[in-house]
This record gives sequence, structure tokens and C-alpha cells, in this order.
Amino acid sequence: MKHWIKRSLFGLFGGALVVGSIAGCAAHRHWGEGDSAEFRAKVVERVSSKLELDSTQKQKLNVLAEKLHAQRMAMRGNGDPRSQFKALFAGDKLDQAGAGKLVDEKTAAVRAGSPEVIAAAADFFDNLNPTQQQKVREFMDRGRRWGHRG
Repeated sequence: MKHWIKRSLFGLFGGALVVGSIAGCAAHRHWGEGDSAEFRAKVVERVSSKLELDSTQKQKLNVLAEKLHAQRMAMRGNGDPRSQFKALFAGDKLDQAGAGKLVDEKTAAVRAGSPEVIAAAADFFDNLNPTQQQKVREFMDRGRRWGHRG
């Protein structure tokens, strides 16, 4: 597989991971910068409890949470993403140039941050024991967040 295809796939994976994380958090509650650290700490505690993580594994999970947060903030960029998106539809025609620019900005943010997110995710997952890894797989198969009805 060509190098640029691999790179694009990793970027897409990173973007999907970030978007999924953001969507999951946004669906749970709207949170701002002030309480995001508190929310991340609660999520880390919940996941640590469910997986029965040791202190090293928990530290790696914290690193992953921080990398995901940094990626989220990079994706958000300057300003309000919702208003940026709505502005594309403000006129009588879709602002195609603005849409292209917005996609380019978000893609660049994903491309720039994905290697760190992927490395942190790999470091966390690879340091889990087989039982813990299986719990993660089962969680992904269920398609819901830990702490919600089970």
C-alpha cells in the first residue's frame, strides 16, 4: 500500500476516533473548558474501575485522554464550530470556498494530531493484559459507553 494511502487511513482513523469521542461526550452533556478536566478525570476513573487498571495502565489512560482532548481542541480551532458551519449556509448559496477551507482546517488538525493519539491509544491498549483487552473489545461490540446501564 502506498505511503500516502496509509497516512490518509491513519488520519481518517484518528479523525473517526476523535469525532466519536467528541460525539459521545457531547451526547452525554455539554461541557466547556472549565469542567472538561473534571469530566475526563471521571471518565478515566470509570474506565479504570471497569478494567481494573494498575497505576501504570491508569497513567497511560490519562495520557490518552489528554491527547484526545488536545486533538479535540485542535479540531475545534478558533471560534465556535457550530457558528462556522452555520455561516456556510447564511447566504442564498452554500459557501463552497468556505466549506472547503473548513474541511481543510479540520483535516489538517486531524493529520497533525493523529500520530500522537494513535501512539497513546496503542501504548494504552498494548499494555493491557489479555482479559482487559477482551473487555475493551466487548465494550466496542456493545456500542455504548461504560457507566450507562452496566
